This record gives sequence, C-alpha cells and structure tokens, in this order.
Amino acid sequence: MVGYITAMSAQMIDGIAISAEIRADLKERTARLAARGMEPGLAFVIVGDNPASISYVRSKAQACAETGLRSQTFNLPLETTQDELLALVDKLNNDPAWTGMIVQLPLPKQIDPNVIASAIHPDKDADAGHPLNMGRMLAGMPGPKACTPAGVQQLLIRSGNDPAGKHVVIVGRSNIVGKPLAALLIQREPGANATVTICHTQTKNLKEETLRADILVAAAGVVNAVTADMVKPGAVVIDVGNNRVPDASRKSGTRMVGDVDFDNVKEVASWITPVPGGVGPMTVTMLLYNTVAAAERFAGI
Repeated sequence: MVGYITAMSAQMIDGIAISAEIRADLKERTARLAARGMEPGLAFVIVGDNPASISYVRSKAQACAETGLRSQTFNLPLETTQDELLALVDKLNNDPAWTGMIVQLPLPKQIDPNVIASAIHPDKDADAGHPLNMGRMLAGMPGPKACTPAGVQQLLIRSGNDPAGKHVVIVGRSNIVGKPLAALLIQREPGANATVTICHTQTKNLKEETLRADILVAAAGVVNAVTADMVKPGAVVIDVGNNRVPDASRKSGTRMVGDVDFDNVKEVASWITPVPGGVGPMTVTMLLYNTVAAAERFAGI
C-alpha cells in the first residue's frame, strides 16, 4: 500500500506519490512500445492565449517528456473559426504520429466545445470527452477513461480503500467528474462494485446524503462545500475541488484550496486527499495513461 502519510486524525492520500508510481510503469510501457517501433504521441491544441491554458498545457507537455512520450502543442489564434479548428482536429485524427489528442478548454465563444469533442476520434480522445467514450465508460467497455475520475479511482485502489461494497456519495454532477466517476465505480469489476449516489445543487437535505457516505467525493467547485458536520466519522474523503482564494502572504496573492474544509474534516475522516497534491497530479497522469494505452491498442498489444 503506497501513497499515504500520517495526518492528525486522517491519513493523507498522497496523489504525488501515487502518480509517480503510475508514471514509472508508463515509462516502462513506453519503452516496450518504442522497441516495437511505436512511439506514443500526445497532441495539444490551444485556441487563443489564455495564460491558465498555456501554463496547464506546458505542465502536461513536461509530464510527457518525463515519461518518454512525444508531444507537440498546436497554437491557434483567438479568432480561429470552428471550421478551422475542425480541420486541424481532422488532420490530427488521420496522422498516425498522434495516439492521443486534447483540445484545451475553454474555447472562444465562436466555437462549440461539444462539436469539437464529438469530432475527435474516440480512440485518440485522451480526455475521454467524446460521447462514444462516455457511453463506453457507462457500459464498462474498453477505451479511454475520463482523467479525473480514473485518477480518483486509482487513488482509492492504491491507498487500500477499495470501493467494492462501499457507499460512495459524489457531490457534483459534471460531465467531467461526477457522471463519469459514477459510471466507473458502479461497474462489476475490480476497483469498482460500489453503490453510488450523485448529489447536486437541487439535492434536498445534502447533509443527510453525505453522512451516509463511506467514501465522499467533493466535486462541486465551491470552497468549503463539504464541512466536518457533513462527514461520517471514519469516511474516506476525496477532494476534487480546485479553487483560488485570496492570500496576501503569497507572492501571487492567492492560494489553491479544494471544496472540503480540510483542517476540520481531517479530524473526522479516516483518509483524505489534500489540495494541492491529491487529485490534481492524478488527472495529468491519467491523461498520459490514456495516450499510452491507445498506443498499445494501435500496436495490437
């Protein structure tokens, strides 16, 4: 059992350590592919000059290099039309050099992200946002898995918190976390077999629902959406939140926090993920995982 260190009451699930373990395995798999003449490649597409997008893609490209994957970033101007972006996506779909592709969000207002997600070849869809891949996840079929949910599942498995037979409550119903995570955890397979409840903004008596959770996943995008009185003693708490709050002591003037009131919840939970250093590193790692797995499928492995 890896990836945990002792916190005060709860043990902290260390996403950095677990991510490093998975990346070490991916590096070996990438080397085996290279020996067979197959080099996994991940293409990034950015439209415009959003600083957060550029920084995020830069960090992903660095992770590719450290794992032995080839990557390239395709930068398009802010005024790019939807048809022009679709043309690039089609070109990458048909280029065997790329086994994975991601079009970084957000996109400018003249481009419909759903149209772009549907245009990416499902087998090269490293973010697993294509409707076919959403269906594959629900049906339990092989294919790319949504990165953050797959990362959450790996955090649970590798920290010794098997979700089988457990009641998992997910606070948040987004297409990138809540819904696909539920789809992964209800499957009849190792690392799943959970009973899953999804809560959202219209859920009545949210606290009653969260107090039933053996495993509580906070993915609401709201600071302190989950407080200590909402957590059953001994529950496992996974914080998917990624929020910036003012902090005059930091050079940037802000700091990163999750959706969970960490300092108080860790006194109630048995295990908890920190922010940063919990789910975040796993999201990038599972992007690499999807790209390597796609290369293996293309190579017939």
